[in-house]
Amino acid sequence: MRGSYRGWWSGGLGVRAVLVAAVVAAGCGQSSTPAPAATTPAPAPEPRVKLYVSDETGGEIVVVDPDAGSVIQRIAVGKRPRGLQISPDGTKLYVALSGSPIAAPGVDESTLPPGDRSADGIGVVDLATHKVATVMQSGQDPESFDVSDDGRTLFVSNEETAEMSVVDLGTGTVRARVKVGEEPEGVTIRPDGKVVYVTCEEENEVVAVDTTALKVVARMKAAARPRSVVFTADGRTGFVTGENGGAITVFDAGTHKVTATIALPKDGPVPPRPMGAVLSNDGKELFVSLGRAKSVGVIDVASRKPARTIGEVGDRPWGIALSADGATLYTANGPSKDVSVIDVATGQVKRIVTGGSPWGVVAKGR
Repeated sequence: MRGSYRGWWSGGLGVRAVLVAAVVAAGCGQSSTPAPAATTPAPAPEPRVKLYVSDETGGEIVVVDPDAGSVIQRIAVGKRPRGLQISPDGTKLYVALSGSPIAAPGVDESTLPPGDRSADGIGVVDLATHKVATVMQSGQDPESFDVSDDGRTLFVSNEETAEMSVVDLGTGTVRARVKVGEEPEGVTIRPDGKVVYVTCEEENEVVAVDTTALKVVARMKAAARPRSVVFTADGRTGFVTGENGGAITVFDAGTHKVTATIALPKDGPVPPRPMGAVLSNDGKELFVSLGRAKSVGVIDVASRKPARTIGEVGDRPWGIALSADGATLYTANGPSKDVSVIDVATGQVKRIVTGGSPWGVVAKGR
């Protein structure tokens, strides 16, 4: 019996511990149910909208949550990121990168350091991982571009070589170059995809290029220093911002004839300098960033007249974008190192500090 008793008690420390715990719990009137495990905090909700802002001096794409009013990430992409667009399928962000030194208009180029041509290209950012997947060829000193609706081709302005490069997105290489004019900048494909338009700052022209033949089919004079082109949804009418002309040039996209010039009012101490532009979702209003005037102009499309001005947007707003629901405008303001969030209905402005030198902005989300 002594042996059997000893064996039962020494059958394992785990058995004895359980029995002792049960006796103690019973004696104290406590339950032996284990405490629940600690729960893992739920991940932060995905922002309703994300802004992707090119920081020209910082070499980054700054990701901003406009609702929270905060920077949520910075993505190093390369030298002088400027023009940027989201791919038609929404999975990639394209950004123009340039190895040319930053210079003010009219500067003596012989005084500038040599350009780093190895830095020229179109960066491709995977929007699922926020990492640079590759850098494609682009031609020299790319500034702006547009992407075809089928997602196969980029048309890129090459400022220093007076060319538009045609980039095959399947191979990531330049398959053609078209001479357009001195200092090409804005690039916009007509909604039907048949013609692409390039603004040439030095020559005060908009150049139309057939997207199949890759030949120049028309040249139109525009207000001084044309920057960007926007089309009505039906593709019949184009609007060209003229920075030094302080005006919007309107043209017929079928005949390639200028039909009107909209002079913008001086609503402050600095005259308007039209830069970027975007149409409202219903096509009734054209929103124009006015650069050094620190404001956004609103044009009535039907009457071809200025309707109102939204002031105190930020220092030299350039890039401009509209939310998917059409209720909010966003501008990139280089000298003030911030992005503005503008309520279209009220004109109220909220500014979010990004640092660096914001150049362009695109919005992704609801």
